[in-house]
Amino acid sequence: MNETTSTPPQPTAPQATLGADNRFEPAFGWTFYAEQINGRFAMIGFVALLILEFFTHQDFWTWLGLR
Repeated sequence: MNETTSTPPQPTAPQATLGADNRFEPAFGWTFYAEQINGRFAMIGFVALLILEFFTHQDFWTWLGLR
């Protein structure tokens, strides 16, 4: 008698469907595309703030009139 023991296949968790073509399409919510765009706008805003401070010789709060 030849007995082989095999384990039944285990159920797998559903995989996230972030294909290469879905990552760069605009969508609502917490998506890769939205976070990438937010980061880029934050970098542009930070550089604009540095340029503003360089040319006016005032910090951001003084420029707004809060200091």
